[in-house]
Amino acid sequence: MVGAAGTLVIAFALTLGAARAADDKTYVMKITLPTLNDPTYQFAKNYAAAVEKHSGGRIKTELYPASQLGAIPRQIEGTQFGSIQCAVIPPEFFVGVDGRFEVMAAPGLVDSMAAGQRLAADPAVTKLILGLGADKGLHGVGLMAVGPSTLVTRMPIRHLADLKGKKIRVLASAFQTEAFARLGVNPVALTLGDVLPALQQGAIDGALGSLKNWVAMHFGDATKYVTEIGQPAIFGVVEISKKWYDSLPSDLQQIVDNDAAAESVAVNPQALALVDGARKDWVDNGGELISLPPDEQASMLKTLASVGEDVSKAKPQLSEAYQVVTAAAQRTR
Repeated sequence: MVGAAGTLVIAFALTLGAARAADDKTYVMKITLPTLNDPTYQFAKNYAAAVEKHSGGRIKTELYPASQLGAIPRQIEGTQFGSIQCAVIPPEFFVGVDGRFEVMAAPGLVDSMAAGQRLAADPAVTKLILGLGADKGLHGVGLMAVGPSTLVTRMPIRHLADLKGKKIRVLASAFQTEAFARLGVNPVALTLGDVLPALQQGAIDGALGSLKNWVAMHFGDATKYVTEIGQPAIFGVVEISKKWYDSLPSDLQQIVDNDAAAESVAVNPQALALVDGARKDWVDNGGELISLPPDEQASMLKTLASVGEDVSKAKPQLSEAYQVVTAAAQRTR
């Protein structure tokens, strides 16, 4: 017979054994993103390495860039439901989860990559953006600046008048559709994977996005024209599956959180180099970089200045979020 003391010892041993088994369990972390060889991909590589190192291999990371796990909506759904553990995607694509995600796509927030990086690191902004989607299966852990927007087009856009009537791909945000409608554009929302074939087939006349993406995804095979309009800034948000996150021991949760926050800032010098390098690569590969005349660039910014206020004012929560972000943009400019 086993006495009471023996029973306690056995129970303690079983509990300790279970705890050790939990500590030894390996967790797979699939990281998905729609892009390749851009700042978000660089972040994903850095983040994956940091998590594996700091978890002692208890978290095994797998990278899936260039929409290998499906189009952006599928990547987001997979993260919500737990089949994907981490997604690094521009926040406005999460607008179906919470409309406030699109606030980072408002034109005029920043006028340089460095200003975008400062805005992405502002505590009020990170608290706002990373807190969205918590009731929809998401756990936000990082926010970063990806770069200024450019237009890749079938025909050169050298003046604002050249935009009139053109079908231009934009991101899935009312801030962008309204902004480009004001410029006389017919905006078309497409995910990144659909842009190149649509451009090649003439279904669209051009697309808004990061120059680094045009280089990495060989858009130079379809056209040589890029106009550097600089607006809006492109950001990337890092979302963890809440279902997966909640299954982790607390020490691994801290690693997932802390490494994302650290790498979102640590990637900044690499991101700047990637953006600068993309300009050289585009030209070296036979492409042309175009700037609007200074007076037309100023006119465009003036036209877009009220877009954020006008789009958000009918939605109280979005308006409040816009005020938080614009106040931070003024602080960090």
